[in-house]
Amino acid sequence: MKQAVNQYDFEQAFRACGRFGGDHDNFSYEALKLLFDWFEQYEDDCGTEVELDPIAICCDFTEATYSEIVSDYDCDNLLMILQREQDDPEDIEPEAVAEFLTDRTLYVGRTDPSSYSKLEEPTFVFQSF
Repeated sequence: MKQAVNQYDFEQAFRACGRFGGDHDNFSYEALKLLFDWFEQYEDDCGTEVELDPIAICCDFTEATYSEIVSDYDCDNLLMILQREQDDPEDIEPEAVAEFLTDRTLYVGRTDPSSYSKLEEPTFVFQSF
């Protein structure tokens, strides 16, 4: 038996298992929206329904800032090579980070903080590697 899930239901599934809306958020609201949209597109493209399993999604996907990616994956030199025009790692364009992730894993997208967002800087959502 399958149940249709909208974005609100998707968020509530994460909230119900303590992965969103509390002290241990795995993803921001913006990242959950990116993931929901990605899973919907995947289902449409493949003609396959995906089971909603927030714990598995939290294990399989990551939301990280530029500095977290550089720290966790030790890639600042590689990102500078991709960017080429910049000398300072802090000036690397988000597109270079997206290219780095796309070349290595499944890249979902980048969040864009706005005035109503809790995010202070853009984050990148991708399959953990």
